[in-house]
Amino acid sequence: MARERGLEGMTLRGKILVATVAMIALGGCGTVYRSASVSAGTSDASKVRVVPVTAETVVQANRAPDSRQSLPSMFSATVGAGNLRGAGALPEAPVTPETRPERLTLNPPPPFTVEAYEIGVGDVVRLSVPGSDRFEAEMSGLLAASNSRQGYTVQDDGAINVPDVGRVQLAGMSIEEAEAVLFQRLVENQIDPTFSLEIAEFNSKRVSIGGAVASPSVVPLQLTPLYLDEVIAASGGLAVEDPEFASIRIYRDGDLYQIPVDDMFSDSGLRRTRLKDGDAIYVDETYELDRAQAYFEQQIRVSDLRRQARADALQNLQTEMAIRKDQLEQRRENYLTQRELGVDERSYAYVTGEVGSQSRLPLPYGRTATLADALFDAGGGVVQGTGDISQIYVLRGASSPSEFGAVTAWHLNARDAAKFALATQFELRPNDVIFVAEQPITRWNRVITQSLPSISVARTVSQ
Repeated sequence: MARERGLEGMTLRGKILVATVAMIALGGCGTVYRSASVSAGTSDASKVRVVPVTAETVVQANRAPDSRQSLPSMFSATVGAGNLRGAGALPEAPVTPETRPERLTLNPPPPFTVEAYEIGVGDVVRLSVPGSDRFEAEMSGLLAASNSRQGYTVQDDGAINVPDVGRVQLAGMSIEEAEAVLFQRLVENQIDPTFSLEIAEFNSKRVSIGGAVASPSVVPLQLTPLYLDEVIAASGGLAVEDPEFASIRIYRDGDLYQIPVDDMFSDSGLRRTRLKDGDAIYVDETYELDRAQAYFEQQIRVSDLRRQARADALQNLQTEMAIRKDQLEQRRENYLTQRELGVDERSYAYVTGEVGSQSRLPLPYGRTATLADALFDAGGGVVQGTGDISQIYVLRGASSPSEFGAVTAWHLNARDAAKFALATQFELRPNDVIFVAEQPITRWNRVITQSLPSISVARTVSQ
């Protein structure tokens, strides 16, 4: 009874003071309000390692394996170019009118240094000796071989085979040089060297002619010069319908020269163009109406066939592309439906604590989300007045099975606003937890808020 009278006689101010002391005592022992916090060490559930977020530790954190999924290939795939079968390249316009060419350019071959004829492979040489009896006896073997073979053929190795003398190299020599070599060899073999050398057949050097001539042929070069008009005559003459637009092309030593037929007829110097070994002559008609008409008629028919084939191929291509597009759209729609139903394996990070919205952040495809994305996008930012910007944590579990239960708490102290720049560089990983602690004053305000209803109840009961 005395105790009840003591409480009844206590003023309201005294009661509040007593209640406040009681709440402080209860709050100190953690029985009134409990809030989440991060502390280093070993707890019942895990081993926690707190690492301050600095420019150096951000690099370390970003080295953690990233197992988030990439964007499904169906969203980056295209329908493709398809296969334009049967069309081929578009033909050139065959109906372009033929225009008569300009007057042909005169480009005769330059003159060259004339050298003595050199004996070559395939040439046939013949040895002749004086008709006296004295020489016939000594040259009997030589003459017999010469008469039976109609001379000595220069073989592939450039030599001739002379009885009682052996093989003698003659290729590449003039007639005078060859006679000197043979003279020396006859003396060495004690044979009277009175003889003369002549070429019976010229086979090693030649000039070819073809194109618009009566009879394309090969004309051999001999000791006397060979001229252009002689080669044309040897081939039966020109066979051109329009000399104004015909030309004689001479290919020599890798260069191409041209003499218009009209110029050759009007200039005797061009007709007497001297030719050399290896010259290839082609008489070309650059303008033939009959041949051009037949060619363009054929090209028109080919163009019509190709145009129809291309139209058919384009139709097939459009059908193929439409089928591919429908298949791709169906795959995309199926994936979006699976995601709506929650059956896709999406990677997430989680935002909790004193933020505007406790949320789950889907990690984006194709790029990396950062701590700033989690705080200011998914979380809605740190709550002003209650959130402690000096206690921002990224909680990341160990990826190694041997460290099961180990957690690294990357601690960002953003009391210096410049530290928020590090939040834009800190890359998140799947299952990261972003936690923002509360202000100390917030904790006590919540203690009082939760305790005041208890005081009001106690007072009502006491009355």
